[in-house]
Amino acid sequence: MPGIIWLASYPKSGNTWMRIFLTNYLRNGAAPADINHLDGGPIASAREIFDELVGVEASDLTQDELESLRPQVYEQFTQDLKQDEFLKVHDAYTFNSAGLPLFPPAASRAVINIIRNPLAIAPSLANHINDSVERAIETLNNQKKAGEKRLIGLSGQLPQRWLNWSEHVNSWAQAPGQRVLTIRYEDLKRNTFPAFRAVVRFVGLDDDEERIHKAIEFSAFDQVKKQEQERGFRERIRPTSFFRKGESAAWKSELTLVQIEQILKIHAETMRHYGYLDSAGQPVEALPLEEFNYD
Repeated sequence: MPGIIWLASYPKSGNTWMRIFLTNYLRNGAAPADINHLDGGPIASAREIFDELVGVEASDLTQDELESLRPQVYEQFTQDLKQDEFLKVHDAYTFNSAGLPLFPPAASRAVINIIRNPLAIAPSLANHINDSVERAIETLNNQKKAGEKRLIGLSGQLPQRWLNWSEHVNSWAQAPGQRVLTIRYEDLKRNTFPAFRAVVRFVGLDDDEERIHKAIEFSAFDQVKKQEQERGFRERIRPTSFFRKGESAAWKSELTLVQIEQILKIHAETMRHYGYLDSAGQPVEALPLEEFNYD
């Protein structure tokens, strides 16, 4: 039975790039796919899914009520699928008040857990939210504890629980009952073919080397950046560019030592586990390619 393949990531970790690659791979066209018409469903938190399947305005419900219904929504969503569906998700893997995972294994086929060095996320997230790096770091560290969120009017997405970066990464990597491939953005950048090939194999697509190479070429940063400049990108929520730099080590010139320490203070353990810190606890500029072997 078809199910959902979750493309899970903390924001600004490469989720959109993954979707662009998969769209180009699945279509196997003669030209790059339009970034404004990508394959797969909307983001998992999209209100359109919830309202249609539940038959109730999400804005009439509390966050606890929404979360109590979300597992049923995704199970119902899979009932009419003719093939596996890729769904982007920025929520962490969390549980509702009844102890049920918001993203039920019964509706799931697999999880691609895309992670990225939080030092690189911070300036990119600041650009995305059109705010300061300090505010982005507060978000990464989840230092501003918010009360229950309630939707207002026609808000397009349900409230999401990102947690902090480490909690988010580990929640999906260790999601009980889920089949998970955790893959680093940095490997997609530096070890591109083996990393994307691992994704293709993991989700059960045809392992076609020529097709993978073409999808990678059509998904290159300069290609998607050009599309955004010429046509815009409908998922962009701020006036700033969505596809900013696409670099892995730009944080060295964009973060102060104080800002780096603020991130390390909260996330050092998880960063070390995924190779973002060396044995002395210092940030690694270039991750060793042999760290993750996808063959």
